Amino acid sequence: MKQVKHRNSASKILILGTVFLFTFFNPVFGQDEVAADAVVATEASSGGDVAKGEELFKSLCAACHKRYKKMTGPALFGVADKYEREWLYSWIKNSAAMIASGDAQAVAIFEEYNKTAMNAFPQLTNTDIDNILAYVMVPKAEPVAAAGGAVAGGETDGSGISANVLLAILALVFLMLMVVLFLVNNTLRRFAEANNIELPDSESKTPIWKAFVQNQFLVLVTAILLLLASGYFVYGYFMQVGVDQGYAPIQPIHYSHKIHAGDNKIECKYCHSSARVSKTSGIPSLNVCMNCHKSISEVADATATAEHSKEFYDGEIQKLYKAVGWDEETQKYTGETEPVKWVRIHNLPDFAYFNHSQHVSVAGVECQKCHGPVEEMEVMYQHAPLTMGWCINCHRETNVKVADNKYYEKIHKELSKKYGVDQLTAAQMGGLECGKCHY
Repeated sequence: MKQVKHRNSASKILILGTVFLFTFFNPVFGQDEVAADAVVATEASSGGDVAKGEELFKSLCAACHKRYKKMTGPALFGVADKYEREWLYSWIKNSAAMIASGDAQAVAIFEEYNKTAMNAFPQLTNTDIDNILAYVMVPKAEPVAAAGGAVAGGETDGSGISANVLLAILALVFLMLMVVLFLVNNTLRRFAEANNIELPDSESKTPIWKAFVQNQFLVLVTAILLLLASGYFVYGYFMQVGVDQGYAPIQPIHYSHKIHAGDNKIECKYCHSSARVSKTSGIPSLNVCMNCHKSISEVADATATAEHSKEFYDGEIQKLYKAVGWDEETQKYTGETEPVKWVRIHNLPDFAYFNHSQHVSVAGVECQKCHGPVEEMEVMYQHAPLTMGWCINCHRETNVKVADNKYYEKIHKELSKKYGVDQLTAAQMGGLECGKCHY
């Protein structure tokens, strides 16, 4: 019986220890409990619906406000404790009327935020406002390190095991195999000696190099093969000079085309607007970035990828703010700017002429035709070789879009008769003439 009791007590200790470790070292478990408690407490104190409040906040308030940081307007977390509820109802429904009436608090807010007028929301009921306040009063969840993340000693494989530890284990296994093979070899030799078994001696043979030198036919054939192979590799090397396909430099500010063009469906020509009317696509001004990032100072948790964490993307936005001289606290430009030294990726030789507007606006060529699936690129790289042969093949295979194009309509009929075809390629329209690209 003593032994049974001992086992039962040991089992209880193991179970309690497991529960303790799971509770205190599982970040997801602890975080969910804290977040749920915070939401319940907020709903109980404000009488509002957090879920409905979030929906209203994102549709009406998020353009000017954040919960925990200043934007065009003040941070809204804690606003229900700072002001009386009836005052908030009046302010949100018609702030201009309260300012005009001389309300001290309303005038103070108006002056503090550069006399920026707040939109009136007379359509909101008091219940709607209670829901919004319930949402903005939810405390900010503290970031918790994810399980299976990076640990001391190297990156992990997602299960919490260090890659360096795995390499060390593999090296140890390899060393043990070598030792085992050595011991087996020695054991077999001793066994052979104990049983008077003679091991065969290696017969003396002509060295391979000497046999090779003595065979003149092999020497001749080998020399010819070496010359041909050398010529082939030298030719291939020189043909790749200036071809930077796959080039993916690290930029001073990380820009994810996957997030912008892919996830958020931002059109390429929104940033590269000069591609429509100019020879070059142009480097987007940082003011274009600030059209969105004046409001977006941090990304959502779902934005994190396998390559980069949420904190990484937030840090890159801070680099943008530093470059343009944007002060988040005052929501103003300081005037202290820093140039961003972008690294050029696509670069044609000076003797080659290429006009973006001719291809984008006139020919209607999609950006992906030359630049590849940019909407999938976390790091932008050169997709195509951009060689002369690559361009010529495109001109030979691509039909010119004649419909609704007055310039091509004038010469389409004559050239169609000349070549006896209904569709004309860019090559048939003169796209292979030397002077088209070299001037």
